[in-house]
Amino acid sequence: MALVHTGVDRLAQVVGAAQATAADVTRAGVYAARTFGSPAGLRGLAVEWAWLTAHLAVYPAGFVREHLHAPTGHRTDPLPPLHRSLVVTDVEAAGTPILLLHGIMDNRSVFTVFRRALRRRGFGAVHAVNYSLFTDDIRTAAHRLGQQVDELRELAGAERIHIVGHSLGGMIARYYVQRMGGSAAVDTLVTLGSPHGGTLAAHLLPTPLARQLRPGSDVIAELAQPAPACDTRFLVVWSRMDQMVLPQRNGRLRHADLEVEELEIRDLGHLSLPIDPRTVHWVAAALGRTTRRLHPSSPGQPYSRVTSERSATARHPHSDAPSITSPRRARSCP
Repeated sequence: MALVHTGVDRLAQVVGAAQATAADVTRAGVYAARTFGSPAGLRGLAVEWAWLTAHLAVYPAGFVREHLHAPTGHRTDPLPPLHRSLVVTDVEAAGTPILLLHGIMDNRSVFTVFRRALRRRGFGAVHAVNYSLFTDDIRTAAHRLGQQVDELRELAGAERIHIVGHSLGGMIARYYVQRMGGSAAVDTLVTLGSPHGGTLAAHLLPTPLARQLRPGSDVIAELAQPAPACDTRFLVVWSRMDQMVLPQRNGRLRHADLEVEELEIRDLGHLSLPIDPRTVHWVAAALGRTTRRLHPSSPGQPYSRVTSERSATARHPHSDAPSITSPRRARSCP
C-alpha cells in the first residue's frame, strides 16, 4: 500500500511540473506573438537575421586563437574627436583590460563589431577569448576563465579587469566572480542576454550544460545564494525580444548583495545584442566612468573605491527606446 501511495505522489509531482512548464511555455508563446508582431519586433527580427548572415561569414575566422599582447600605450590621433576624451581625461579607465567571452556554440567572432567599437572609443586593451564548443560544465569553464583573467592581468600589469560576456559567457563569468572569488580580479562584469534566472529553452537540449541553464537548476540556485563579499559591479543588458532567454525577464539579474545596473531593450533578438549601437554606447560610457583605481597595480598599496550618487531610474519616453536602471545599491569596499 505504501508503494502505491509513493507512486501516486511521484506521479502527481510529475504532472504538476508538466502543467507548470506548459503554462510557462504558453505565456511565453503569447508574449512572443505580441512582441514579435509589433513594428519594432519586425525590425528587430530583420536585424537579427541580417546579423546572423554576416556572423556566419566571419564565424570560421573566430576559431583562430587571439594571442594576448601587452598594451603599448594610448594614441588619440586615430580616434574621432568625440571619442578622444576618455584617453585624455582618464587614462586609467582607457587602459583597463577588457576580456570578451562568447556564448554557447559560438566563438569570439560574435564580438567583431563590439570590440572594434570599444577600441574606437579609446579602450586600448580589448581581448576576445574562446572556450571549447564541447564545454559541458559552467564551473569548469569558470575555472578556466580564472586562468585567462590572471594571464591578462599579469600581461597588462592590472589589478583588475572588466569582462563582457554574451549569453552563456555571462553566466560563466558570473559564476567565476560570485562563487570562485573572481570579484577580487574583476571590477565590472557586463552580461548581454545571459539567462540569470535560467531559460526554458534549455529544456530543448538533453545535455549537462543545458540542465545547468534551466530555471531552478543547481547552478542557478547556487548563484542565488548570498554573496556579501562580491563587490564587482554588474552591467546587465537584456531584451524583451530575446528568443533564447525564456521567459525574457530571466535575463534580469536580481540579487540583494550585488550592485546591478540594467539596460532594457525592447526590439532586439539574442544574437544582435553585441552589435547594437545602444548597447555599445551604454557599456562604453559605464566602463569609462569606473569608480575604482584599477590600472596599473601597485604592490603593497592599499586598494580603495569611491562610490558616486546616481539617480534611481531613468526612462525613455518612447516605447521602443531602451530603459536604463541605475544601481539599486551603492556601497564602499570594507
